Amino acid sequence: MRWFGKKKPVKGIMKLVPNWIRARFDAAQTTKDNARHWAAAEFLSADAEADSAVRRILRTRARYEVQNNSYARGIVSTLANDTIGTGPRLQMLLEGEKLNHRIEHDFYLWAKRVRLADKLRTLRMARCQDGEAFAILAQNPNLRSNVKLDIQLIEADRVTDDELNTDGSSVDGITFDSYGNAKSYKVLIAHPGGTENVGTEFKEVKASDMIHYFRSDRPEQHRGIPEITSALPLFAHLRRFTLAVVSAAEAAADFAGVLYTDAPANGEADAVEAMDTIQLERNMLLTMPGGWKMSQVDPKQPVTTYGEFKHEILNEISRCLNIPFNIAAGNSSGYNYASGRLDHQTYYKSLRVDRSQIEIDVLDRILERWIEEWRLVNKVVIKEVDSFHVWFWDGQEHVDPMKEANAQRVRLESRTTTLATEYARQGKDWETELRQIAKEQKLMDELGIAQQDVAKPQTKEDEEDENE
Repeated sequence: MRWFGKKKPVKGIMKLVPNWIRARFDAAQTTKDNARHWAAAEFLSADAEADSAVRRILRTRARYEVQNNSYARGIVSTLANDTIGTGPRLQMLLEGEKLNHRIEHDFYLWAKRVRLADKLRTLRMARCQDGEAFAILAQNPNLRSNVKLDIQLIEADRVTDDELNTDGSSVDGITFDSYGNAKSYKVLIAHPGGTENVGTEFKEVKASDMIHYFRSDRPEQHRGIPEITSALPLFAHLRRFTLAVVSAAEAAADFAGVLYTDAPANGEADAVEAMDTIQLERNMLLTMPGGWKMSQVDPKQPVTTYGEFKHEILNEISRCLNIPFNIAAGNSSGYNYASGRLDHQTYYKSLRVDRSQIEIDVLDRILERWIEEWRLVNKVVIKEVDSFHVWFWDGQEHVDPMKEANAQRVRLESRTTTLATEYARQGKDWETELRQIAKEQKLMDELGIAQQDVAKPQTKEDEEDENE
């Protein structure tokens, strides 16, 4: 166990659990059947289990699979795209409508300058394949914005210790206080796997300037492991089996047939050397040696079980990453509205959880620093910004838009929802949308266009008139 502050010695060792107690739990017993399966299970802390050497192995293997396995690449990219989308949008809830719009407008322009959405997608992909991602909040004098705050992404490999730490206050480059709060980060000047020879030069970054984005699966866990860790062996099995099936199918396709004879071996058939090959040309007639016949090979490739094998492997991978099977496989055949909606509801919930963490660990930190600098630049006094803002994200595409639109209409008519809630489902600000509707309505009134004419569906006669 790791203690922050004063070291507390551990007295004695764990007593062996009596057999009669262990026998009460089937999983606590060790038999010939399960001894090998659980041989690697150890009593380790979260940080000891995710040791720096272990995390390095997991990161390199995860990166390899993402680079070389099309399914791994697609899953990681899809998770990042679905989570971040086109990027978050800020809505301020301060007193004063003009001030809110001014902050939102300036933040929007700044976010485009620093490519905030792209960097958030990179962070999300890094968490999936690396387990964690880091970003330094730094000043960039070359940034084309009044606010010079910039976001510098760095890989997890660069945050590490320069020497063995023995006082228990540091975990692989992160120094903590006695309460377990991060104080500073040791960052290598350049990537240790880079081409340039930089040695072991470090810089120390204050915790207030560092964003550490990862998912903690255990209490007292301070570094992340790749989200696809549990799926790495499955990705490897899938790739090896797929390549083997493809190679077998190619070999089978190139193998035209074999020569055989029913004649006895005493000479009733012409002599033919074993493994002789005959080049077959297109539309050619072949004269066979006396007593010999030609048979076409039926290799049964690809094997009939390949589809079933791939389906089960991808199903387990999708369960590991909490995504629907059709997204992992990139194939929605066999899906209907009911099954698709049921699977995607769970998926969308996981996306909302991920977005909530991004808002707390990343976006709120960025907004706090941005507001501080923005106030100084514009000489504006703002209090308690953290409590008066919300983030909007892209809405989720529905399996059947028509059914969802009808459901939305019923919810509004029955007063079981609000316009704000329904627009939020689509990732839109309801006030902005209502202002746009009012603007459009005013223009249509000026032009003498009725709302019914705009929404009227095109008839067959209209199509014929357009064609003429």
